[in-house]
Amino acid sequence: MADSRTLEAIKYRNDYGPTLQIINQRKLPHETVFEPILGTADGWKAINEMRVRGAPAIAIVGVLSLVIEMHSKTFTTAQEVAAFVEEQLLYLVTARPTAVNMGEAAKRLISLAKSLSGAEGATVESVSRPLVAEMELFLERDVRDNKAIGNHGADSILSNTTKDKVTVLTHCNTGSLATAGYGTALGIVRALHERGRLAHAYCTETRPYNQGSRLTAYELVYEGIPGTLIADSMAAALMKEKTIDAVVVGADRVVANGDTANKIGTYQLAIVAHHHSVPYYVAAPRTSIDMSLPAGDAIVIEERPADELHFVQGQRVSAAGIGAWNPQFDVAPASLITGIVTEVGTVVKNTDSDIFDLTGIFPE
Repeated sequence: MADSRTLEAIKYRNDYGPTLQIINQRKLPHETVFEPILGTADGWKAINEMRVRGAPAIAIVGVLSLVIEMHSKTFTTAQEVAAFVEEQLLYLVTARPTAVNMGEAAKRLISLAKSLSGAEGATVESVSRPLVAEMELFLERDVRDNKAIGNHGADSILSNTTKDKVTVLTHCNTGSLATAGYGTALGIVRALHERGRLAHAYCTETRPYNQGSRLTAYELVYEGIPGTLIADSMAAALMKEKTIDAVVVGADRVVANGDTANKIGTYQLAIVAHHHSVPYYVAAPRTSIDMSLPAGDAIVIEERPADELHFVQGQRVSAAGIGAWNPQFDVAPASLITGIVTEVGTVVKNTDSDIFDLTGIFPE
């Protein structure tokens, strides 16, 4: 399913019954370990424990774990299938509630299940088969959308410069390890590299889980993309001392006005980029856009256990007895964002506005 030139972090096959494996991202970059997902309980744990992460990948693993679960069940009526699907999808949403893609996938699939089961003469087969087919399309659609995001983002960055090659900074991990393949913000980096227009990519380490130093750096090295790692606290100095042409980040949830929740540290990068007049782009498929919330202050921010800040690879790195505050996301306001790059194009603000109008990228 994934592009052969990029990592395949999610392996799904359905030759003789469905099977699903994921790379345990907690073990990277020291070990590349694929682990089986045998049902929705495994899917929930993998998402909650961040063995899989990234809003698109969370949704993909969630729905495919349901395919595995359904294969092991025996249903007697169409309505029983629909009820089971709804129950399991709502359960999966609770694993990482800030990431909107799983919630949006659940809404769409629950609606489909109810429609199919409510049809005259509905059977177990007439409900389960189209549902499984729809869930299996998540992988294919994600790679296609990511490549489109990469191209639109590269076009936007290059249209604002006369340089032959550009240097970009990215945060957290938004590549093949966070998606079905290619990536969102890192997909833009890939697209620039494929065109021969990337001079260099900088990535932040992204504490406390080090998704940048463990995962983005791993992908850059794996694919031979010129890159340099920096500590999170070096971003301001980097923009002052080096020439950074754009910052590109992903999104766990974009709301109606363009405010964007993403990995903790995204907000401070937006402030620093604004101070140094560096264009700041958010890369997000439309499935990451939540039009039901008007502004970022309505986003529920997940807080993780304090030990994730106190310990690295099982070793304590803080003084015993000190407390810790560990929010996993922050919100970059729309006023600091240059453009939101989706699979259908880059949305920019009107010249007299500090917010985005995202209604035009959704069908009527």
